[in-house]
Amino acid sequence: MVKHYLDFEKPLIELENEIERLKRFSKGKQLHFDGQIRSLEEKLLRLRREIFAGLNGWQITQLARHIDRPKASYYIQSIFKDFIELHGDRLYGDDPAMIGGVARLDQRTVVLLAHQKGADMKEMAYRNFGMPHPEGYRKALRLMKMAEVFKKPLITMIDTPGAFPGVGAEERGQAEAIARNLRMMAMLRIPVLTVVIGEGGSGGALAIGVGNRVLMLEYSIYSVISPEGCAAILWKDGEKGKALAADSLKLTARDLFGLGVTDEVVEEPLGGAHRDPLGMAYRLKEVLERHLAELEKMDVNSLLTDRYEKFRKMGTFLEERGK
Repeated sequence: MVKHYLDFEKPLIELENEIERLKRFSKGKQLHFDGQIRSLEEKLLRLRREIFAGLNGWQITQLARHIDRPKASYYIQSIFKDFIELHGDRLYGDDPAMIGGVARLDQRTVVLLAHQKGADMKEMAYRNFGMPHPEGYRKALRLMKMAEVFKKPLITMIDTPGAFPGVGAEERGQAEAIARNLRMMAMLRIPVLTVVIGEGGSGGALAIGVGNRVLMLEYSIYSVISPEGCAAILWKDGEKGKALAADSLKLTARDLFGLGVTDEVVEEPLGGAHRDPLGMAYRLKEVLERHLAELEKMDVNSLLTDRYEKFRKMGTFLEERGK
């Protein structure tokens, strides 16, 4: 059972508690409740499918931010081998909100970059809730250059509300650091594969998101602004308008795939990645390997053109000629 339930999941709580109670009661005893447990599990499965078949944008936003949702460090540990974390930007310091290093994906050596939110309140405070400072983006820039020098594929994992907007971050050049990353990623002469594993917010996400392939987990989100921020600007009420804003922003994986912004929606276990983290990791590993194998067949010029064309064609506009 999960530790935390969202509001729309409350109908599941009673059934899950009853199943767990029967399993505990019958353990080590001659009593058998197999039939009753099986019936309850079938009812639970039907109810869960009904709930998750009709989620709106705000409910998916809640799932993307779920406290139990697997973080980047979990996927790195479960998918990759021999991860060696590299620290510091060689200019100011190290930023725990951005992690990166070298690892192996089966027989391939790759360079990894990821936002890290933290799994509990203590770690979340240490990781600044996954909001990097300029030194985090400059550390990412250093590792991007290293990946290019050694001709290793770059894999990035996005999970951030956005870049940290504090005074210190602005004083140290937050906007410049993000802009430099965008330029560098556009010019990298290596395969770049990025996946949104939770929340992708604004330029803070895009700063490690300019890839040849952009993937999203099924219940992740990717947007220029949070629903609360959008609602506060448009309707002067971040709380009351957040559900409407979430639907209007088209920030879900299905929405963005339909708009051509992303390349694949990676299906999650029923109920979200936190229901089966290891199963989610195995599924993501298969998808990463498949896309990386395709990108490795492309020469440098093809990689650069592919990445340029991908972002150049985003968005549509209409031209009205004079009569």
